[in-house]
Amino acid sequence: MIEKIQRLLKEIKKIEIKNSEELESFRLQYLSRKGVVSQLFDEFKKFPGIEKKDVGKPLNLLKQELEKIFNSKKENFDLEKNSQLTQNIDSSLPVYKNLPASTHPLKAVENKLIDIFYSLGFDYSEGPEIEDDHHNFGALNFEEDHPARDMQDTFFVGDYVLRTHTSSVQIREMEKKNPPYRLIMPGRVYRNEAVSSRSNCFFHQIEGLYVDKGVTFADLKQTLYYFVQQFFGEGTEVRFRASYFPFTEPSAEMDIWIGTESEDTKRLSKGTGWLEVLGCGMVHPNVLKSCSIDPDIYTGYAFGIGMDRITMLKYGINDIRTLFQNDIRMLQQFQGL
Repeated sequence: MIEKIQRLLKEIKKIEIKNSEELESFRLQYLSRKGVVSQLFDEFKKFPGIEKKDVGKPLNLLKQELEKIFNSKKENFDLEKNSQLTQNIDSSLPVYKNLPASTHPLKAVENKLIDIFYSLGFDYSEGPEIEDDHHNFGALNFEEDHPARDMQDTFFVGDYVLRTHTSSVQIREMEKKNPPYRLIMPGRVYRNEAVSSRSNCFFHQIEGLYVDKGVTFADLKQTLYYFVQQFFGEGTEVRFRASYFPFTEPSAEMDIWIGTESEDTKRLSKGTGWLEVLGCGMVHPNVLKSCSIDPDIYTGYAFGIGMDRITMLKYGINDIRTLFQNDIRMLQQFQGL
């Protein structure tokens, strides 16, 4: 790896970046989540401890050099752009109030979740929102006349469906390549449900999948405990309840304690004090077989987190509909996220 790092150091010194488009290509190639540096660090994690000492320093130097080149060029291009804008300003035009932009709370939560699971070695993937029956149901162990299909009221688009869960992306990824892999798959999903303060006909999930040799339910629980501590903070009370999903066995749902001190928390938790935030379980052998993966060799876990609900918990939003009303007064509360 040291030879590869030295070769890259020589290579990047010869690169000429002439404009912002070339700078973005440079960033994507070397500094993005799937770029050269991230791949090298993934390889570095697998090195024995004694070898990490020799490789770690030149690898960090490579990263620093790349960041130095990127930041320097970006600063130059920004100065040029600002200079051009200044030259074209008509000072006689009236001044309008410039409202600062803010990140939507749902997007802020998605970014936070990606960072949390990325720190655990999960990669990012996404799939289509309009799905075929095979990826949304069939390969996930829903038989044609299986009563479990009635669990999720579906919107149909001709012979296709609006996906009812991001689990469909699992199938697409497992069909592409052999294990091992850790993946997170965020996205919007749709179900023909009544709209209320705690549910909507469309919402957002982030799916997690880990398939390898020897993966256990204990691994799943520890991953989710880590997520809760990182997202909600130490001491957050959770519970697991046995449940049923066609694509996992055993299956569970995880609830977070929100209390019963107020009418809002009573309403959200239906008086119990607990709010369900995700479903999870061990990937069903039939799902592995449908993707040509041998369940006698590989096991895996999967989970699906409802991003809308944990956004509500995180920021004290009592009605899920508030997230989608585009009320600028609500959105301005989240400036700086």
